[in-house]
Amino acid sequence: MKKIFILLALLASVQIGNAQSKAAADAQKALDAAISASQNAKKATKAATWVKLGEAYLKAYEAPASKVWQGASKQELSLVMGEQPKSTETVEIGGQQMTKEVYEDKELYFTQNGQLSIIKVTKPVVKDALDKALEAFAKAQELGGDAKSLDANLKAVNQKFNQEAFNAYQFGDFATASVAFENAVKALGQKPLSQLDTNSLYNAAFTAWQVKDGVKAQKLFKQCLENNYFGEGGEVYAKLAEIDTVNAKNFLQEGFTKFPESQSILIGLINYYLQHNEDPDELFALLDKAKKNEPNNASLYYVEGNIRTQLKDYDNAVKAYEKCAEIDPTYAYGYIGEGIMYYNRALDLQKAAQDELDDAKYEKIVNEFSEALKNCIAPFEKAFNVSKDDSVKVSIAEYLKNAYYRFRSDSAENQAAYDKYDKIVKEGKVE
Repeated sequence: MKKIFILLALLASVQIGNAQSKAAADAQKALDAAISASQNAKKATKAATWVKLGEAYLKAYEAPASKVWQGASKQELSLVMGEQPKSTETVEIGGQQMTKEVYEDKELYFTQNGQLSIIKVTKPVVKDALDKALEAFAKAQELGGDAKSLDANLKAVNQKFNQEAFNAYQFGDFATASVAFENAVKALGQKPLSQLDTNSLYNAAFTAWQVKDGVKAQKLFKQCLENNYFGEGGEVYAKLAEIDTVNAKNFLQEGFTKFPESQSILIGLINYYLQHNEDPDELFALLDKAKKNEPNNASLYYVEGNIRTQLKDYDNAVKAYEKCAEIDPTYAYGYIGEGIMYYNRALDLQKAAQDELDDAKYEKIVNEFSEALKNCIAPFEKAFNVSKDDSVKVSIAEYLKNAYYRFRSDSAENQAAYDKYDKIVKEGKVE
């Protein structure tokens, strides 16, 4: 009896493989017939021939995954697929754990609750099927093909390119995603449909920006603006300002007039004023607007602290940095900003002391130097304790090591602190 069960299982696996092979074979057969018709001199003059060819490419594209759909459960698919995976493993996709099932011509990725999330075809019936479908539909349009039929097919190609793009995005392949999003735009824009897929256009630009393809991203973001598509909260303006530094201020100011509550644009403007030393009153007015929009954003007060530090308004800089801790005690950069302000102030005083010839003035500067250096320790200690990034902790340890070096002979505690941070700096890690 056991041998019979084994034999039946083997037969079932062969039938499963044959079922899937048959789907691909049928799609290939229909495609071959459509290609042959398009090469026939008489049939090639008819729009219907090219519509049929385009649809054959679409069916060939769909064949490997024709029996699966996103959102399906494993139980549902086990009833309709007629095939079993060659292997199964747990993988992490975009920070999420998934179950990966490998088949002869595809990979299926299931969420932890057992729903199908990603379909990745690994063995297509024909390469570049969607591109070839678009070419066929373009030829059909030239020959006066039915607009309603062509529109439906072009929308189908658009949806499939978008799905390819989102799949690539989830795998972290942003360059491939950008190309697929562009193709989705192309599909919807093709005659006779002639529609602009602004969402895919923005996504193509954004994914190009993610891979630092500034030329492509700038071109696509500008196309968004030309078509009055600005992204969520005017994000297109913020991204263009980041890419096109020559015209950054114009993009940011125009964006601000249309999206005054956009944090990306406001932060971009603030950074621009900082880098170009423009009128600080205008800068603080913009910053105040940002605070009203987002009063619990600690980073805005960190930015204010940095601005006031550059203006040598140290008392108000400290108030801004301390406001960060008031809003979010775990926000390390408020403490870091305050620590760096005092530390750099100490360095400036140290240099001033070296250049001072008058003994009384020298002594005064030295005392101010010691006070500034002591003042940097507490905020740096707080930053070290709250930071969860070891590389940031090592950088903070460098400052603390240098500060404690000055005071290590004052007490055993200071010597121990110096030894602690010196060790971290030398080893480049936090135990």
